[in-house]
Amino acid sequence: MIKTKLNEVIVVKIGGSTFGKHEPSVLDVGDVEDIVELQRRGIPLVIVHGGGKMITEWLKKQAITTHFVRGERVTDRPTLEVVISVLAGLANKEIVTLLNSREGKAVGISGVDGALLEGKLREKEMGFVGTVTRVNTSILDTLLNSGFIPVIAPLSIHVPGGTDGEPLILNVNGDTVAGEIAAAIAAERLIFLTDVDGIHDKQDNLISHLSPAEAEELLSSGVASGGMIPKIKACLKALSRSRTASIIGGKTPHALLREIEGEEIGTTIRTSRG
Repeated sequence: MIKTKLNEVIVVKIGGSTFGKHEPSVLDVGDVEDIVELQRRGIPLVIVHGGGKMITEWLKKQAITTHFVRGERVTDRPTLEVVISVLAGLANKEIVTLLNSREGKAVGISGVDGALLEGKLREKEMGFVGTVTRVNTSILDTLLNSGFIPVIAPLSIHVPGGTDGEPLILNVNGDTVAGEIAAAIAAERLIFLTDVDGIHDKQDNLISHLSPAEAEELLSSGVASGGMIPKIKACLKALSRSRTASIIGGKTPHALLREIEGEEIGTTIRTSRG
C-alpha cells in the first residue's frame, strides 16, 4: 500500500445545503456520491462537518434559546450538552452511515478522539466556545493510511479543563476546525461546500477569484458578514501552508467533484506560491 502523505489531502468542510432538503441531518445524495467517487479515484479526503441547523432544532425541542455573535453560536452549559450530543452523535453517524452505505469507507470521529484537537476558551461572550491551540495529526495519518475517510465533528479537548466548573470538551466552529486542520497538515487544498455559491461583492456579484490580501480586505471593510466571516478566516488560515482554498455552493449538482476536476464553480482564494 502506498502511504498517504498528509500534504496530498483535500480537506472538505460540509455544511448548509449539504444537510439535505427534507431532513436537516441527511447529506445530499450527489454529495455522497462525489465523496465516494473521489475515494475510489485514490484522492485522500478529510471531511469536517457542521450541524448548525440540526443543533438549532434540538435546542428548540429542549426550549433552549439560541444566540449568535458574528455568525457563531454562543454556547452555555445546556447548549454545550446538545452540541456534543448532536455533532459527535447523530450528525456524525448519519454522515458516516450514508458514505458507508454507498460503498465508501469512512470512520466518524470528533476532535476529542485521539486528542485530535486541543483548545482553550476563546472569549467570555462566546461561552464554552474554543479556539484550537494544537492539532495532533496522528489519528488522521492512521485512518487515511488504513483506507478510511475521517469524518470529523468539530469539538476539542479543553486544555486545561474541568477546573472551576469549566467543561472538559469545547464547541469549536466547524469552519475554524477545517482551516486549522488544513493548515496543520499543509493540505493540498481546502474546500467549503456550503449553502451559498461563493463570496459576493458589494453589488452581490459572485467573486470568482481572490488573493489572500483581497480576502482580508473583504473582512476589514465589512463586505463579508455573518457566517461568511469564519469561512474566509479559515481559508486564510489554511493558506498559511496550502495554496488554494475554495468556497462553493452545494446546490450545484456534483459541485465537489466538478471543483476538484478544475471547474472552479464558486470563489477560489489562491496564493502566489508554486
